[in-house]
Amino acid sequence: TQVLEESGGGSVQAGGSLRLSCRVSGLAINAEYCVAWFRQAPGKERESVAGFYTGSDKIYSHDSVKGRFTVSQGSAKNIIYLEMTNLKPEDSAMYYCAAHAQYRDLYCLLKARTGDFLSWGQGTIVTVAS
Repeated sequence: TQVLEESGGGSVQAGGSLRLSCRVSGLAINAEYCVAWFRQAPGKERESVAGFYTGSDKIYSHDSVKGRFTVSQGSAKNIIYLEMTNLKPEDSAMYYCAAHAQYRDLYCLLKARTGDFLSWGQGTIVTVAS
């Protein structure tokens, strides 16, 4: 089971940028894994943001963030970033990362859409003022 910890949230003006980090522990050394970001605004359903399998170059991004958000793996393989640019007030939410050691390739991208993960972080809040 993985343990995840998000950081990097904060308050910004519309049009600003933030970089969220997700530290994943409980993985085998040099293991590839599936990781995804989700968000949930108050009173709304959780929605997918982006995700990928670290052993592949294919990435899933929700249409609402394409061209603005970029998900990537850091030089430390257990750190995942969500680079968010041109932020909008509707991006305000609690952001969570999730991971699964057994999901691979396209199956991982499917799960990044559905949110079917066992391991989740506690979340980091992003507030975008208009």
